[in-house]
Amino acid sequence: MNWILLIIAGLFEVGFASCLGKARVSTGIVATYWYIGFAVCAAISGYLLIKVTQHLPIGTAYAVWTGVGAAGTVLVGILVFNEPADFWRLFFITTLVVSIIGLKAVSS
Repeated sequence: MNWILLIIAGLFEVGFASCLGKARVSTGIVATYWYIGFAVCAAISGYLLIKVTQHLPIGTAYAVWTGVGAAGTVLVGILVFNEPADFWRLFFITTLVVSIIGLKAVSS
């Protein structure tokens, strides 16, 4: 269950980074809503990370949390914000995902 919560925490990290991206291109009240979304996602992500680190090693949990967040944010950037999807970018995101799976495989 802790690993599932850790993945969910990472997805909320993707959420808060994505909200920042949307707020950057928005104005007025719409930007305010994106900033509120950022705060909510950041709070949930942080809370879940705190809960998970009570049961998993902090180094592993933090690495997986940031890895899921980084990989997810890059994918959202490519799919939503039209960021480049060149070979090397996708290659290194793939190595990051493989590393996250490796951390899960060697951790209890």
